[in-house]
Amino acid sequence: MVDIKFDATGLVPAVIQNAETGKVLMLGYMNAESLHLTLETGTVWFFSRSRRKLWNKGETSGNFLHVVRAKYDCDADALLFECRPDGPTCHTGSESCFFNDIYLGGNENG
Repeated sequence: MVDIKFDATGLVPAVIQNAETGKVLMLGYMNAESLHLTLETGTVWFFSRSRRKLWNKGETSGNFLHVVRAKYDCDADALLFECRPDGPTCHTGSESCFFNDIYLGGNENG
């Protein structure tokens, strides 16, 4: 396996994408242990920066993220997981955590 470049705090950002639709579902952070657990179990594990502990996405809600493909970027400092979600990914019940729009002033397409 490639040497992933973790930041000074031992974390790397991990983008979660729906393997079927391509929709971005969430962004989380992984340390070496959560990355290992994700690759070993086939479900996504993160390191919570606020709680300072590992967590398996879906352990509370039942909405696990099943890994279909795992990729890293050209600098090996960001991860992408294409997943099959069991249900809504966001804790709000939304399919994706990215549902808030930012108005781009002067942008005719925004």
